[in-house]
Amino acid sequence: MRDQPGTAPLLEVRGLAMHFPITEGMVVSRKVGDVKAVDGIDFSIARGETLGLVGESGCGKTTTGRCILRLEKPTQGQILYDGKDISRLPQKELVGLRRRMQVIFQDPYSSLNPRMKVGDIIAEPIRVHGLEPDPRRRRDKVRDLLSVCGLDPKFADRYPHEMSGGQRQRVGIARALAMDPEFIVCDEAVSALDVSIQAQVVNLLEDLRERYHLTYLFIAHDLSVVRHLCQRVAVMYLGRIVEMAESDELFDNPMHPYTQALLSAVPVPDPRVEAGRQFRPARGEIPSPINPPSGCVFHPRCPMAVDNCRKARPTLREMRPGHWVACSEVK
Repeated sequence: MRDQPGTAPLLEVRGLAMHFPITEGMVVSRKVGDVKAVDGIDFSIARGETLGLVGESGCGKTTTGRCILRLEKPTQGQILYDGKDISRLPQKELVGLRRRMQVIFQDPYSSLNPRMKVGDIIAEPIRVHGLEPDPRRRRDKVRDLLSVCGLDPKFADRYPHEMSGGQRQRVGIARALAMDPEFIVCDEAVSALDVSIQAQVVNLLEDLRERYHLTYLFIAHDLSVVRHLCQRVAVMYLGRIVEMAESDELFDNPMHPYTQALLSAVPVPDPRVEAGRQFRPARGEIPSPINPPSGCVFHPRCPMAVDNCRKARPTLREMRPGHWVACSEVK
């Protein structure tokens, strides 16, 4: 699935799976099962695009991002970055790739070293990768990055505990930009922030995308933020992608029953409209990724499920131009 006709995507994921083994025994351990965090997904991201990856907690969004960054070695599948499969690259060959791919973590409180000053935190990757050996120029670049991210350059002499959550997250963004990357994974980058601060950080990410021609994989569960920032959205459920489309198309015309349930749970600020809406949540509880249901993983909770949904695993089908749905009952 290519995003733009005639142009190769920057990132292409094919059949990606990440299964974590479950073992038992203290002295001699043996494998008794697998946690199927990601269970065979396909998507691509064009250069300069922001793809939103949404779904319930535990559906495999963060694991997908970690596999793409090669913080986890995937169980199977291909991760093509700029046409090169990086899923099996040895650690030595990954060093150069680290400069091109960066991450903004979810928790601004635990992702920064409390014993290091902000300036040293941002300068460390520049020093490690030898991008700027001169200490004075390195300090100048750190102050420029702080300014670009909306912080006073004097904050370089502060420690993380002297800053608010929003300021810490801006430091995390500046650290990611320090390597001059072209692709950034934003792993729930605004979920730990107050709503008013979320809007500022989202606007900052949007400005940086245009200024530095960045490509984002934006992992989130806040659908309103995703609609504002992302050109396309992929919806995950229990390790699989169930729907993917242009942002406006997906929000205006959701086809998969799970996507419809997610969007129906989003409150509307107008109390009169909210009072007249019908909220139809997905029934039951999300199954365990240790033993996912056969066939369509959503069928135990789906109001449209038929017998065939329990047997055959649906594949993504293009129901409209650019609108892909993994549901055999959607026509």
